[in-house]
Amino acid sequence: MAGEIEYGVLRTLVVVLVMASGFGGVVDGKREIPIGAIFHQVPDHSYESEIAFRYAIERVNMHEKHFELVPIVRYVSPEDSFKTERKVCELAAEGVTAVFGPSSILTSGIVGSICKTLEIPHIITHWDPEPLGGIEPDLQAMTINLYPEADVLSRALADLIVDYSWKSFTIIYDSDEGLMRLKDILQIHGPSDAPITVRQIDDDPDYRPLLKDIQSSGESHIILEIRPERILELLRQAKEVKMLEEYQSYIITSLDAHTIDFEELRYSRSNITALRLMDTKSFDIKNAVHDWEQGEARMKRQFRVSPEHVRTESALYNDAVKIYATAIRELDATEEITPSRLSCGSKNLRQWPFGLRIINYMKVKTEHGITGPIIFDDYGRRAHFHLDIIELSKDEGFKKIATWDPTHGVNYTRSQGEVYSQIVESLQNKTFIVASRIGAPFLMFKEKKDGEFLEGNNRFEGYSLELIDGISKILGFQYRMELVPDGKYGSYNKVTKKWDGLVKHLLDRKADLAVCDLTITYERRTAVDFTMPFMTLGISILYAKPVQQPKDLFSFLSPLSLDVWIYMATAYLGVSVLLFVLSRMAPADWENPHPCKQDNDEVENIWDMFNALWLTMGSIMGQGCDILPKAISTRLVAGMWWFFALIMLSSYTANLAAFLTMERMDATIESAEDLAKQSKIKYGVVMGGSTMAFFQTSNFSTYQRMWASMESARPSVFTKSNDEGRDRVIKGKRMYAFLMESTSLEYITERYCDLTQIGGLLDSKGYGIAMPVNSPYRTAISGAVLKMQEEGKLYQLKTRWWKEMRGGGQCTEAPNSSQENELGIGNVGGVFVVLALGCLCAFIIGILEFLWNVRKVAVDEKVTPWDALKAELKFALNISVTSKPVHNTLSESTASGKSSLRSKSESRRGSEVASRDHREVRTAASMSNIDRIGFVFDKH
Repeated sequence: MAGEIEYGVLRTLVVVLVMASGFGGVVDGKREIPIGAIFHQVPDHSYESEIAFRYAIERVNMHEKHFELVPIVRYVSPEDSFKTERKVCELAAEGVTAVFGPSSILTSGIVGSICKTLEIPHIITHWDPEPLGGIEPDLQAMTINLYPEADVLSRALADLIVDYSWKSFTIIYDSDEGLMRLKDILQIHGPSDAPITVRQIDDDPDYRPLLKDIQSSGESHIILEIRPERILELLRQAKEVKMLEEYQSYIITSLDAHTIDFEELRYSRSNITALRLMDTKSFDIKNAVHDWEQGEARMKRQFRVSPEHVRTESALYNDAVKIYATAIRELDATEEITPSRLSCGSKNLRQWPFGLRIINYMKVKTEHGITGPIIFDDYGRRAHFHLDIIELSKDEGFKKIATWDPTHGVNYTRSQGEVYSQIVESLQNKTFIVASRIGAPFLMFKEKKDGEFLEGNNRFEGYSLELIDGISKILGFQYRMELVPDGKYGSYNKVTKKWDGLVKHLLDRKADLAVCDLTITYERRTAVDFTMPFMTLGISILYAKPVQQPKDLFSFLSPLSLDVWIYMATAYLGVSVLLFVLSRMAPADWENPHPCKQDNDEVENIWDMFNALWLTMGSIMGQGCDILPKAISTRLVAGMWWFFALIMLSSYTANLAAFLTMERMDATIESAEDLAKQSKIKYGVVMGGSTMAFFQTSNFSTYQRMWASMESARPSVFTKSNDEGRDRVIKGKRMYAFLMESTSLEYITERYCDLTQIGGLLDSKGYGIAMPVNSPYRTAISGAVLKMQEEGKLYQLKTRWWKEMRGGGQCTEAPNSSQENELGIGNVGGVFVVLALGCLCAFIIGILEFLWNVRKVAVDEKVTPWDALKAELKFALNISVTSKPVHNTLSESTASGKSSLRSKSESRRGSEVASRDHREVRTAASMSNIDRIGFVFDKH
């Protein structure tokens, strides 16, 4: 208050000197130009602003040679409209060339109206919202506002929230003006987004109940739109109720947040972000602060302020004086600017002729001040400006991390490496609570040895434990494993609107991380954050392997039923007999045995029962025969038999391989489509898991049918865990299939050899480490996961826990598709048995034929059977001989008469054979067409 009185005395002396020297007089060769200012009677708020105003004028006057600005200051109450009007008229009567202030929306409007009437420039430095009816250019014609334009500033806050990826947040405000400043933030919220909570605080200094309500809602993002003097106390109380933890984030909208002493909160673990209009490290602001301190020292007053704590309004007053002086200087160079005493109540109202010219010049002039670039639009609003985005740090207080401007939006000034280094540094010696659930192979209770006592992390083993242990070694933090009470992964109940399982544990801030086979889904991603996936997978089908049938040596007979084989044998014999009978009856099948003797009285029929059987057998084997019938009836019978044989042979050949492959299996399924098309085999999933959610929300028709089938099945096909599903498949005897994630399925099939995976993957997804939303450690932990992946450690962990530990590797690798289609000796061995039996029979018959021939030779040659046997064996075993004499020389004592007799006998038989061969050749030639048909059938 003493400073205000001293300023008042100084002001009075200046006015007296001006009036004594005449209005618009000259001091030290400079023309005096008075400018007015109205400050509120709140010393704590306006004292620094008035200092900035006065010493900005002093610095201008130090450099100007032709004019000198003379400050005339008035004081009013923020709510006193009547007094404000009177003070403005007093300033007009004193001939001021501009009016600066006041900083209240209510009183500023009155000043602006009077200045518009008198055409005196009106310069303000506070937030001024756009009128509800829109901007009226005539009413705003004489007003210039250096404070950032309301809509653009609101857009800056909205861009920051979008950049931070805040899906939901709570706004705490203390006045209607504050809520109006956030209209762009409210507009970025879509109808499908998470709700935004808006809470107003009153004059009650106890904010704890409000903060506890916000805490119980699980909200971790808070926007503070309150007066600067309330911010520190609210954050103190937030710390008391544990609302300043590492997962809470605050954005302070006040541009004066940097002036608050946050020393006691610097070591809080929450993120506190604010906006700042000025660069506190610039030369301009340091120079201005130096002027203030030195000027006050000359006036025997103590004033101390650091550049980092300069109020935004003070900086704006400094820039306002600077840009106004620039306008006066530029215009005065072309036409001398002279002040005029004006009256508010005069009937003959006069306006200052230079006012509009000064305002228009300021609108088009671009200036750079303490608050950065100063650019106005056509309405005198500061539509272009730069903001510093600052963050409270432990070492430096508020630290600049990014900038914002209307053209480029948010632009970070620190590198990702710096961010990562800060996060890793904060992790040193920190102890994380890691939530998980029991489920092989991710986390299991360690098997105790006799007399062993296990506690803490030593109670567990598994993939999850070794994964988090590897990450902790990379980042240097400690951890403590805890089991989630309900043992669930985490699903959202739309009725209660609450989460359960691991997700709820994170939302309640009872854990820092959650690691297990937790699938990253869109729904979970709205509630918690995830690292990059440490394992990729998909949904597949667990099913019991087909039951192997006993091997049958005569499997090759199986493609045709017993009835068909009997019918074929009957048809074979019947057609053979019919062919024999018809050939006996048909004249065309009786032939002259000696074609060269036309007068031969005898004809011969070659179609005995043996030849008929041979023809039908050759046809059904696909080989044909070297003799063919000649009669039309017999040809017709033969042709129909060939057609029948072709059809039966083709059917048998086509079905043989497939039947022998499938004989080891019973009815099976190969894909999800097969499951969906049938109703005999039931199938299910884990209740409340991501696999259930996949079918529940799928738009694919096959999966929709499967979900409808599962949902309507009685008894229920859903299980509480994968282990229960596995047991149900084992006991189901191929009447139940279980849909589960492929990683768990692989683990099961490595240990239960009678179970297998059916088909491919139905989708693609990944397991990730979950943490509270906006966790500062996500980037660092994701980086550690990536490092383990690149080093091959994730693959080693999976191999260890899937194929080696706890009974892994018991089951051999599944055969590939080519091996599955191979036929083993156990399937076709019967063919070899039949071949061997046939060959044995042929050998026996051959021996009998040989012995019969030996007997006949002995009779014909009149030698002993023993001599005949030796002679025939000697000839048969001499493989170098390729021709056989008409008679054998059995011994040297054999009479020539006997040899002659044998030669005659052999000659006679040879003649008969030759005659018969001639007839057969002629018969074959006459039936060449039928032979060609047989050849075609044989090829098929």
